[in-house]
Amino acid sequence: MRHVLLFTALVTGVFRFAVPDVHAQSLSTAAPETVGLSSERLARITKVFGDEVDQGRLPGVVVAVARKGKLVYFEAIGYQDKPSDKKMQKDAIFRVYSMTKPWTSVAAMMLVEDGKIQLPDPVSKFLPAFKGLNVSVAASNATTGQATYELVPAAREPTIQDLLRHTSGLAYDFLTRNSPVKEAYEKSGLTGTEIRDKVTAAEFVERLAKAPLANQPGTVWEYSYSTAMLGRVIEAVSGKRLSMLLEERLFKPLNMPDSGFVVANEKAGHIAQQLLPSALTLFDPTITPANDLGGEGGLSTAIDYLRFSEMLLEGGKLGGTRALSPTTIALMTSDHLGARPSSPLGPGEVLLGVPGYTFGLGFAVRTSAGISGVPGSAGEYTWGGIAGTFFWVDPKEELAVVFMSQGPLAARVVYRRLVKQLVYASIVD
Repeated sequence: MRHVLLFTALVTGVFRFAVPDVHAQSLSTAAPETVGLSSERLARITKVFGDEVDQGRLPGVVVAVARKGKLVYFEAIGYQDKPSDKKMQKDAIFRVYSMTKPWTSVAAMMLVEDGKIQLPDPVSKFLPAFKGLNVSVAASNATTGQATYELVPAAREPTIQDLLRHTSGLAYDFLTRNSPVKEAYEKSGLTGTEIRDKVTAAEFVERLAKAPLANQPGTVWEYSYSTAMLGRVIEAVSGKRLSMLLEERLFKPLNMPDSGFVVANEKAGHIAQQLLPSALTLFDPTITPANDLGGEGGLSTAIDYLRFSEMLLEGGKLGGTRALSPTTIALMTSDHLGARPSSPLGPGEVLLGVPGYTFGLGFAVRTSAGISGVPGSAGEYTWGGIAGTFFWVDPKEELAVVFMSQGPLAARVVYRRLVKQLVYASIVD
């Protein structure tokens, strides 16, 4: 599917592999009962997803559950490569796609803490091409009832905060209902694998700046290239490629040795594969992309991403390493949308197919214990990737969960809801 292929935009970098000893890289382990979870109920995760594998609906998964800082469930289920009859390994590498967005958002907030960025700063302060933008505004034809569009100047410039919360006016061609924006992206080559393989960082900025915005900046939540553009801001401010900055300030300090954005050919056997045929064509992680797109790709293992999640849960600190201030984590995981509408889908609908979520600075944030059709707590924050990956952090329950799969496109929201149900059902304290 051509529209889906947009997500093959992958962040450049170099994968660093330690000796493959998964448990040496993991958090402290504990029996589930010591932190208020039921071993018997957690075992349902293995059975339910094992049944999905046995029925041929899912290749395989790795699930990691931590509560109160202790790893209490960590299982590989099914196949890492079904055609090759290779069983899933706990250190399998997954294409996390949009689960790169939280990494990039954290990197941006590091620069905020450094005093180099302020959230109200206009994007054009760092990327001059983003000054003087136009917006494609829809109006209904009184005679035909059909939408017509006209270009008008942006009422204000998009800001760094807009990029972080997806209110910049940027869009994705496969989601937006604004036909002139969609057409402009297609004509500019802002779809498919070309973005990853051929479009340089400078060309990416230039092409997006020439296309009209889909909404007036700051007015509407629309899932978009905003985080990819945030990566360009990070590069302009830091003077480093995004992949290098993430390596230096996030992956290495948090001991995430198997997180990166390109896999060396000799490590290709670690990569988890999908079932074929598939509606989603996954990128080749062994090919170095032309530029670092911080919103549309990345690779990681379940245990690496759990360490990142635990850092967030512990207020920006993991072990002896502090990545962010707890005040910054609190800001990122607050509601940054208020009453702003979403177009065409809200954060919860995009991620889980349910309402009940707003958006913070890099994550969807649950607004209350109710409304949503899945269990969870007010203040929980989360995001996922189009190939089936998913994570969430629940401060109230002191819970961090990572679900990794390269599963079918149509079922990804179903499996996200399913793993949430099974994990929360295991809480017995």
